[in-house]
Amino acid sequence: MCIVHIVTLSRASREFVQNTRNTKKRLRELHGALVDLIAVMNQPQRDQALLAEAGVSLERALFQLLVGIERFGPIGVVELSERAGRDYTTVSRQVAKLESLGLVERRPSPADRRVHEAVITDSGRQITDALDAARQRLAAPILARWSEEDFSDLVRLMRRLVDDLMASSSGTDRT
Repeated sequence: MCIVHIVTLSRASREFVQNTRNTKKRLRELHGALVDLIAVMNQPQRDQALLAEAGVSLERALFQLLVGIERFGPIGVVELSERAGRDYTTVSRQVAKLESLGLVERRPSPADRRVHEAVITDSGRQITDALDAARQRLAAPILARWSEEDFSDLVRLMRRLVDDLMASSSGTDRT
């Protein structure tokens, strides 16, 4: 083997080791950022600020489920509880409360009549629309410092990350 190939292989080996170290470091940084993001998103005062900005009077736990039903519905209570990371029986009671408030209705699933799906009502949609508008107003000052390209990249890459995570956890990994 000539010296050029040996030097090239040596460089490639160092780059591989360096890339592995960088990847581990970057994955740790990504995980840290995601943990921080979840912590920030779970702060009760942020939810209260959003509810106040929207002019909505609803329990924090209920508004989070209402948004989940709007985004993913029609949705069964089991799937909703999995998405929310909450106990099925708790979510079932909370969905019943949303139903009693006229914000959602439950109906048998067309695919499986044993399953009842939650569907948002017009009154529920008015609330989620108000929450979306409030979320946009609250986010605008933060995102004003971002370029359109940076914001578009963030949205695209977050969607890709979530889609790939969901695919890998369901056994349909696309990588």
